[in-house]
Amino acid sequence: MIDTSGVIGAVFTVYVSIMLWIGYIISRSTYSPTDFFLANRSLKAWVTAVSSTASSESAWAVLGTVGLAYKDGLSALWFFPGCLLGYALNWLFVAERLRKYSHEKKTLTIPDYLETYFVDNTHLIRVISVIIIFACMMAYIAAQFLAIGKTFDAIFDIPHLVSIPIGGTIIITYTMMGGFRAVAWTDFIQGLIMVVGLVILSLTAVLELGGFSVLTQKVNEAAPTALTLMGGKTIPVFLGSMVGLLGIGLGYPGQPHVITRYMAAKDSKTIKQGMWIAFGWGTLMYSSAILLGICGQVLFPGLADAEHLFPIAAENLLPVFFTAIVLTGVLAAIMSTVSSQIIVAASAIAHDIYSKVIHVSLTSSQIIKISRLTIFAIGLGAMLVALMDTRVIFWFVLFAWSGLGASFGPVILFTLYSKKVTRNGAIGGILTGFFTTIVWKTAGLSDTIIYELVPAFLLSSFVIWGISRKQVNR
Repeated sequence: MIDTSGVIGAVFTVYVSIMLWIGYIISRSTYSPTDFFLANRSLKAWVTAVSSTASSESAWAVLGTVGLAYKDGLSALWFFPGCLLGYALNWLFVAERLRKYSHEKKTLTIPDYLETYFVDNTHLIRVISVIIIFACMMAYIAAQFLAIGKTFDAIFDIPHLVSIPIGGTIIITYTMMGGFRAVAWTDFIQGLIMVVGLVILSLTAVLELGGFSVLTQKVNEAAPTALTLMGGKTIPVFLGSMVGLLGIGLGYPGQPHVITRYMAAKDSKTIKQGMWIAFGWGTLMYSSAILLGICGQVLFPGLADAEHLFPIAAENLLPVFFTAIVLTGVLAAIMSTVSSQIIVAASAIAHDIYSKVIHVSLTSSQIIKISRLTIFAIGLGAMLVALMDTRVIFWFVLFAWSGLGASFGPVILFTLYSKKVTRNGAIGGILTGFFTTIVWKTAGLSDTIIYELVPAFLLSSFVIWGISRKQVNR
């Protein structure tokens, strides 16, 4: 990396300049809370689709999936159905109904949606939702800042004590300036960079091996189980892995930084077109990642850390300029997620609590000003967390995905498809999903039985149904 760091730095500087320019341009036309938090409900199909998928698939999609395929071979493909399940739940069952309700009722956030749906004048469901969103998002944001720090360290040899503030400041700046519209457009660009980088690198790896026919032969020689769908696992182990991987998909409907994209979509046509774009993006993303991981077994055997394959392959297989673009894709993957998470966390505090509960007579300009200050404060706090002991950050990433997915996924699906859900049922389900995640995770059951999202999601659904049914039948 040392020989190419100058070129990579130049490309990254240009990339950052474009992101900041977008933030500045958009800031000049941002005048209302609806614009700041939902881009004035004007997102077109491509931006809605790519930005929503890019915000859900952070660096773990670029680095983690490649690493998984490097270790497990073709059996890593079973990770893909879990993600497709999540895409299907969101685009087929959530997107259009949530967009329509949000447009009709003028709701800007998920807590907004829940309070309006249940006509909760006590604000209880709003406050509970905000607490959970804020707790999970702070963990998420800190983890992404840490990932930025490690990536800068690997590429530019800049210690994370310096790189985290640099990367964090860049993201905070364009998010503060342009709000949700800037986040959506920068995520769109970042999502394109991610998928193009993976496609180019995976196809280059195939060509380096001599084509697909030679690839099959060489992989079979290097790792006989690599091209089997079970990866050499026993049936019980394989089935356990399958359930866990599919269970990841259950988390998608409960991620506020993803589903708010549907609330910002312009119309029904946007949702219909966006669904196919999102599935296409996901297919290219994950198939390329798995292909690269399998090629890596032959090209770069014996890596101590499988997740280093992506940058190693880029450095060794591509010309310097393309290496710079591809590695910028890693940083783009991180930035696309963290900017979305910051705006959601800020909206939870500035809009859902301050302007809706504490001080309800604020002007539009005052709400935007407070929102920008909140973004700065949240970003600064997350950077400080990331600069502390970082050994448990990844633990928090998995926790946050499950915590949000199990807390809000069931209640979103229930309220969109049933008129019999009660406020108490929804509150019970939200709390059950969140606390089941905590208990299951801290008890270590995720490592010995199954990922905590699956039992937490199911228990939350059961509680919502049980309490609501009991109240309705009285």
